[in-house]
Amino acid sequence: MKNQLISIASLNHYSYCPHRFWRMFCASEFTDNQYTIDGTTLHERVHTVGDLNLGETWQIRAIYLKSEQYKLIGKADLIEAENGTFYPVEYKRGKKGEWANDELQVVAQALCIEEMTGTHVHTGYIYYAQTHQRQEVEINSSLRQSAIASIKAIQEIIEKETIPKAEYSKKCKGCSLYSACLPMAKDKINRYRESE
Repeated sequence: MKNQLISIASLNHYSYCPHRFWRMFCASEFTDNQYTIDGTTLHERVHTVGDLNLGETWQIRAIYLKSEQYKLIGKADLIEAENGTFYPVEYKRGKKGEWANDELQVVAQALCIEEMTGTHVHTGYIYYAQTHQRQEVEINSSLRQSAIASIKAIQEIIEKETIPKAEYSKKCKGCSLYSACLPMAKDKINRYRESE
């Protein structure tokens, strides 16, 4: 499976939880919950293909992006262009969370846009539907390095067919795959075996 294209969205899931990424993108396991259904509904509205001129800003929705260099592929919710400068805009159902997984998805889109257009992308945005606000994402060297490291880690998991360990954290609370993963149960089983 070397050089397999990976989904831009997989960076978001890998950054959130490597085991979740593995279940979704390697084992093809997925379960909906209220959060995933809300997200799917939002993206169905956002992914109406089309373009629009708003003054000097050109918007194009639901466009596929690809990078041969990073082996990425995926669909952007919205790309805006103004004076030859491109900005990816990723839509999310909730509000800004505590983790950088949404930002890495925007950076992955920027990497594709740069390769496809030959321009440099400095900024992206995340639109949070719950607050109706955009959060600016500065696409700096630190975020780029994190995205590239995540891409390499994902490629290694796919190539070596390794399964990242399920580890319990507060992120598990809203995960739709929690009942399949049961990270706390594994720890209890291990403690039980040790006490025998």
